Amino acid sequence: MTKPDMAGTTAASSARKHRHLKRRNLTNAALKFAGLSALMLAGAITLLLIGTIFWRAVPAFLQHQVKLDVDFAQAAFESDGAIGSRDTMIYANYGELIGKALEATFVQVADERDKQTLRAIVSPSARAELRDTLLANPEWIGTRQSVWLPVSSRVESFLHSSADGPNTRSLAPQLQQWLAALERSDATRRSFRLPFFKRGDSRRPQGAGILGALSGSVLTLMVTFALSFPIGLASAVYLEEFAPKSRWIDLLEVNINNLAAVPSILFGLLGLAVFINVFHLPRATPLVGGMTLALMTLPTIIIAARAAIAAVPNSLKDAALSLGASPVQAVFHHVVPQAIPGVMTGTILAMAQALGETAPLLMIGMLAFIVDVPGSVTDVATTLPAQIFLWAESPNKAFSQNAAAAITVLLLILFLLNSIAVYLRNRFERPI
Repeated sequence: MTKPDMAGTTAASSARKHRHLKRRNLTNAALKFAGLSALMLAGAITLLLIGTIFWRAVPAFLQHQVKLDVDFAQAAFESDGAIGSRDTMIYANYGELIGKALEATFVQVADERDKQTLRAIVSPSARAELRDTLLANPEWIGTRQSVWLPVSSRVESFLHSSADGPNTRSLAPQLQQWLAALERSDATRRSFRLPFFKRGDSRRPQGAGILGALSGSVLTLMVTFALSFPIGLASAVYLEEFAPKSRWIDLLEVNINNLAAVPSILFGLLGLAVFINVFHLPRATPLVGGMTLALMTLPTIIIAARAAIAAVPNSLKDAALSLGASPVQAVFHHVVPQAIPGVMTGTILAMAQALGETAPLLMIGMLAFIVDVPGSVTDVATTLPAQIFLWAESPNKAFSQNAAAAITVLLLILFLLNSIAVYLRNRFERPI
């Protein structure tokens, strides 16, 4: 081959390499762009979803109130000669006190029908708020006090739509005039709705709160953690460190891995069949709910704990054994402490999954209208996801807003649990 031919071949080979390198760089850039675009799209959708939920939840976190001068006359709290006893304060006619305060504010209202319309300004839940306020301030009996009370749901919807733009909510002209008079006298305000976090469920959206459902969730998770964590950790330690190699152990490991992928409603059926129908434990209680969720979270905890234990170098255990430690001492004094951060991370993530579950609890009756706040694991209760489901299916828009507010609280709790998991993993992870 002559020198010109060799030069031409070298130039052609160099051109092919250049084209190949250019295509490879273009492919890498396209893959980076696709990955970044997918990440940005996922982030935008997540922000849109969270933003939409939060925007719908704002009205549930805030409430309009009117200021009324309530006359706590002694005659209203007198019974058998006793004035101001706890029973008389609890069972007093607070609706009548509120009605008289409204009539005193609008003295020009004389017709009985107009008086009934006037009372529609204030929410029926204001009676309970007024009762709680008086119980906290019994010295008010016999005096006249200015009290802020929540407006009714109709008035709340009217004021909320008026603040957001053109008014699309109908309200009686008389009520609109009276509200305008209250606004001119600075007797209306919008404040944080603290009772939403201090009450259980209610038939009225403004009187409903999440305390009952939140307490039920906490009690249920306490039972779940108390059962699933020690059993899951002990099972993982045995399977990873002490279990002999046999077909039965292999079959057990396969079943544990399969149980982690079983639909959660099947665990609800198992809880219904075993805990309620066989052992006759109380239905719709955090005790049964926690035991059912413990069955669901056990496979996840066992798998996470085994992975954390397997990640500990064998040299640590071998060093302990060479210094005279028994196998049990080597495992529990050296291997398990090193694996605890990973075990706790997996456990907290499993608890977060249990917190958001509804299907298993549906089967054991925890999807119910519960007004009272549970005080123990044997009291009838519901959970926060179940409460959200009940509110979301209501045609009343105010209940939908309550559901969005409860979802916001649930998301914050889940974010907190995940943050705790990350903190524990970084805080207690020990260098080897």
